[in-house]
Amino acid sequence: MVFENVQLERTAIELPLLTATDRPLVWRHSEPVTAARFLAHVLAIAEQLPVGPAAVNLCEDRYAFLVAFCAIALRGQTNLLPSSRAPQAVAEVMAAHPGSYALGELALDAPPSHYRHLPNLMDVPEAQGELAIPSLPGDQVVAIGYTSGSTGTPKGNPKTWGSFNASNAGNLRMLHDSVAKQFHVVATVPPQHMYGMEMSVLLPLLGHIAVHAGRPLLPADVAAALAEVPAPRVLVTTPVHLRALIESGVALPPIDAMVSATAPMPVELAQAAEARFGAPLLEVFGSTETCVFASRRSANDEPWQLYDDVQLHPQPDGTQVRAPQLDEPMTLADIVTLHDGGRRFRLCGRHSDLLEIAGKRASLGDLTRRLQAIPGVQDGVVFQLENGDALGVHRIAALAVAPDMDEQTILDAFRQSVDPVFLPRPLKLVAGLPRNETGKLPRAALLALL
Repeated sequence: MVFENVQLERTAIELPLLTATDRPLVWRHSEPVTAARFLAHVLAIAEQLPVGPAAVNLCEDRYAFLVAFCAIALRGQTNLLPSSRAPQAVAEVMAAHPGSYALGELALDAPPSHYRHLPNLMDVPEAQGELAIPSLPGDQVVAIGYTSGSTGTPKGNPKTWGSFNASNAGNLRMLHDSVAKQFHVVATVPPQHMYGMEMSVLLPLLGHIAVHAGRPLLPADVAAALAEVPAPRVLVTTPVHLRALIESGVALPPIDAMVSATAPMPVELAQAAEARFGAPLLEVFGSTETCVFASRRSANDEPWQLYDDVQLHPQPDGTQVRAPQLDEPMTLADIVTLHDGGRRFRLCGRHSDLLEIAGKRASLGDLTRRLQAIPGVQDGVVFQLENGDALGVHRIAALAVAPDMDEQTILDAFRQSVDPVFLPRPLKLVAGLPRNETGKLPRAALLALL
């Protein structure tokens, strides 16, 4: 799909690019950047952008990403958000959008074709006088987010400015009820990922919320970033990063909430995080296709609470989602059961994860959880192989990180909690799993490692 960089007659309502300018929007080097200063940067960068239908936004600094995101949108272009910044992933996305270019604040050693470097982002002069906040048509496609590839080939999902406003409204209501009307976000996830987009790009643009410009990964870096923003503080992270924080023993400044997504949150980890950091852990549920549409406090609640005006309709092969941010119903592969008049649901697994071997059933998610629960296993995953055996049965395999164990010991322990037909063959020990920036495991990387 190609989106031309032309002015079209639009009937959709115009929606502001951001809320009030007299507030901090980003914290950078311990200093606040006001929304007015940010808007001056956006307008200056927009004038420098080349003509084209779309741009791959490769900015790593979150402030640079925000400026580039808005500048690209103001030019009537689309932000392309690959599943990773790996050269092949970027090249594939650009090939699917002829005429597109790439944009980033770093001088790359091997930049993609048509790379536009923004070296002087912070040197844009202050605007003279008060700037009017520009608006975008609600039906303008401002981004195309690509799935992670954890279940196959990454797929593009167009997002309009109207749909982003609708999904952000649900997140704002949830966080306002749980934290406060105004707070400051530190995020360990990249803005290119849809979860990172929602929690660290849309929230500061469309709410009275400020975000830290960095993307800290190591526990000490997370602590330092949190110390650079005032209270109330919200840490946006993933189960993988959260586990590393707990195991590190690092002391964090007081935080008012933790938000997690991208992978199931074990209740034991949620409870440990709340006990360790003295703040509620809010898990959000969604996808690149739908954006977030439900949440729960994982330490206390198994069922998920749907956002306002969201409806789920179980299907034989998944669940149909109706939400304000969706023009049409979307069917996800997740299998759910509805409760409390359809306002809450329990997740039973994904249709693609369900296994049936010799008349017995299991799910890959449950098998992975049981593998990870074996004492001595630091990380692990169970997945299904692509080719069936002579009887057409698709066997399962596993990769485990367990430095002090051997494969047979793990299998013997696994046998205590699963039916023998679901024991992975092969199970291989590895030094580490090929998790991406958000902790997910792309299927192609698992097969390659196996």
